[in-house]
Amino acid sequence: MKIGILGAGNIGSNTARLFANAGHHVAISNSKGPQSPESLVMTLNPNVKAMTVEDAVAFGEVILLAIPWKKRQELPPSSLFEDKIVIDAMNPYSENFEVINLGNSTSSEEVRKQLPRARLVKAFNTMYYEMLRTGGRNSENGRLILFMAGDDPDAKDVVSKLIEEIGFTPVDTGSLREGGRKQQPGSSIYNQPMTVEIAYKRLAELDEHDDIWLHRD
Repeated sequence: MKIGILGAGNIGSNTARLFANAGHHVAISNSKGPQSPESLVMTLNPNVKAMTVEDAVAFGEVILLAIPWKKRQELPPSSLFEDKIVIDAMNPYSENFEVINLGNSTSSEEVRKQLPRARLVKAFNTMYYEMLRTGGRNSENGRLILFMAGDDPDAKDVVSKLIEEIGFTPVDTGSLREGGRKQQPGSSIYNQPMTVEIAYKRLAELDEHDDIWLHRD
């Protein structure tokens, strides 16, 4: 599969390595142009190439957004993302690394407003990059999980397979709105490495909390 990664920082570079080692062809880019990630590319699998942001979007069947939240307004025109599976790995942090209050919305809902025809899946945003780099397992025993959320079942199936191929177990938190909210910074499942059993226990606790909140007087 062809995967375009926007962002060559900690998440972008580590996912590029993992996807390429799993046999996929990867284009990685950042806002400084293809020369900027060239030194990184030289340390990675030959399946990884440096491209411009626009070329990486055109190249990828799947696009991973691994840029700072404040940079999302600099994305290429939304028409380039049409009908592509877009994985949103961004979190709504300010320049001072404070969580931005989005009111009744979630970060991925804001991204969907920007890319209305993309097949959006929220994933790769809840795990620290060092754990992402080292935490994958060939065996299913004791595997750590990666959460995902979205409204397109087929897109989630593709992302699930990618997660499994790099040594993690996918766990679906639900719709882009409700599931995406569970994956936001500050949640009890955010940045907490866990196995499947613990993950489902935490999600059940979140569901119970939400149910109590919705039905309280």
